[in-house]
Amino acid sequence: MTTVEPLGAVRERVLGTLRQDIIGGRLRPGDRLVERELADRFGVSRVPVREAIRALLAEGFVTFETPRRAVVRTLTRTDVTELFELREALEVYAAGLAAERATRDDLAHLEELLDLAARATRGDDAETITDVNTRFHDRLLAMAGNSLLSTVMQPVDGRLRWMTRRNEEWPQQLAEHRELYDAVAAGDPERARAVALAHVRTNYRSTVSHLFPGDSCPP
Repeated sequence: MTTVEPLGAVRERVLGTLRQDIIGGRLRPGDRLVERELADRFGVSRVPVREAIRALLAEGFVTFETPRRAVVRTLTRTDVTELFELREALEVYAAGLAAERATRDDLAHLEELLDLAARATRGDDAETITDVNTRFHDRLLAMAGNSLLSTVMQPVDGRLRWMTRRNEEWPQQLAEHRELYDAVAAGDPERARAVALAHVRTNYRSTVSHLFPGDSCPP
């Protein structure tokens, strides 16, 4: 007997694939999302495709040029600045809490992620690096022990991955993550906040330089 995939599951499958296509650069800013073509691609009706596109709109990946024309959004300098301002406020705070509350299991998990990031960096594996770096920051947020921090960051997490996917200063990112790990492992909240702040600001400058070549960026 054939099992029918629930509509909600179909929608999530389509949404997850399209989101990852945008983050990974397979769908580029300005590319059009055509319901009929996507329905054929996924072998589904237009309903879950339409719902997935609406979800991507809410997440900031897609915009409607007309009521019937959905395209991948082109990020602006303001988009980048606002998201990094939010990241700076929340991740710096979370790093300090993580330094105060980290358990042995937490630190072991971070070490595993750093090992994965090191292997991916040696292999120039951009997709894995992006995924592992995101997991590293997600783990730090969880270690802070404040569920609201993760709740606030979750809606913009995908857009941050989309932005930072363009950065290729992978050895530098790995070194900064190791420095942040050292501060958290040492139980030094002040140092952890300082390292996190420097890391977010460095990442901001790199993101701006990649997305908007020639634009000036605060030092």
